[in-house]
Amino acid sequence: MATACATSFLSPAIPLTTKKNIRTTKTKSRTCHVSPRISLQQQRSPNLNVLTTISRLLWGKSLPPQLLISTVRTTWNATWHLMMKQLAPSDPSGSYTRPASKFRINSDSSLFSRLKPGTLHLFVGLPCPWAHRTLIVRALKGLEEAVPISVASPGIDGAWEFHEFRTGNANDLMPSVNNINRCKTLKEVYGLQREGYDGRASVPMLWDVERKEVLCNESYDIIELFNSGFNGAVGNSSVDLSPPSLKGQIEEWNRIIYPNVNNGVYRCGFAQSQEAYDTAVKQLFSTLDMLDDHLASSRYLCGDALTLADICLFTTLIRFDLAYNVLFKCTKKKLLEYPNLHGYMCDIYQIPKVAETCNLEEIMNGYYKILFPLNPGSIRPIIPTGCEHEVLSKPHNRESLSPVNKHAEVHV
Repeated sequence: MATACATSFLSPAIPLTTKKNIRTTKTKSRTCHVSPRISLQQQRSPNLNVLTTISRLLWGKSLPPQLLISTVRTTWNATWHLMMKQLAPSDPSGSYTRPASKFRINSDSSLFSRLKPGTLHLFVGLPCPWAHRTLIVRALKGLEEAVPISVASPGIDGAWEFHEFRTGNANDLMPSVNNINRCKTLKEVYGLQREGYDGRASVPMLWDVERKEVLCNESYDIIELFNSGFNGAVGNSSVDLSPPSLKGQIEEWNRIIYPNVNNGVYRCGFAQSQEAYDTAVKQLFSTLDMLDDHLASSRYLCGDALTLADICLFTTLIRFDLAYNVLFKCTKKKLLEYPNLHGYMCDIYQIPKVAETCNLEEIMNGYYKILFPLNPGSIRPIIPTGCEHEVLSKPHNRESLSPVNKHAEVHV
């Protein structure tokens, strides 16, 4: 009896007595043969799963009752806030507060006296804009061989893991195995510290190969080190992304861009209250408006010279229409609607070696498929046309803004 009840609960009942659904055939023994119009194959349709059957039994084709909707909504809202507190720490107002980097480079340390090829190993993740900064400066300074890398990818729980992805092009920047030790996750690498480590395992992370410890996980410290730390020993010393004459301007731009744009998009996407979102999105777009106006008459932020400030802005801009505009609710404008900012982004993208650091597919996968609280279905949209390599590679005419050298380039 129990089996019968379970079977009838999972499968729609087949009416046997309705005239429209039967065909009666007379025989000499006057027996009736019933032939239902529904086929056995239709009964076993995989589309009629348990949840669909239950919902039809409960309320037919109508919407779920209000009590169910409010219960699910309350439960999901509580679960969402719990997950967001783990993903994105916030202050009492619901505004995202980025945790400070634990490992910083001390400018007075002995590191600079012992820098040589192979001393350092860089751990990065391709979706991460902070890690992307280090990849670009490493490339522009010609440090690819001096500072090897391992490329982690986000696992199902968002933690950084190491897997090898093979492609047809050996030069493609793709997730890789751990090339410096046998750890399968970045958290295990952090855990190799002599005193142990139980904090956040973030990228980028610079590993001291000789001392077998984390040297730094603050992106700006790393790009400053790459810009000057190897000069005279290895790499391209002629490229200076932070010349002394521009340091004041670079610092001023960073003070504007970091809180309002770099971290501003995250303050929008990770906001846990309407008020926190409204504040963040207003500051983001007022800053983008100001930057677009400034770049109408200046090729780069500090004039004709590409600097670290430009690199820091670029890695947010290249992700804007791909991810932040949609997933982080930065919807007031697309970057494509800012003619100067978009052209500026294309200008930097076309600098030799920069495009090779931009894996657009991995960027989108890292946001849409991993940030479950923001995209529970993990469905990744198609890459916008304006973000495709062919569009980003079109002429931008930004060189006309360089009065001294209209063909100014970064030679690498």
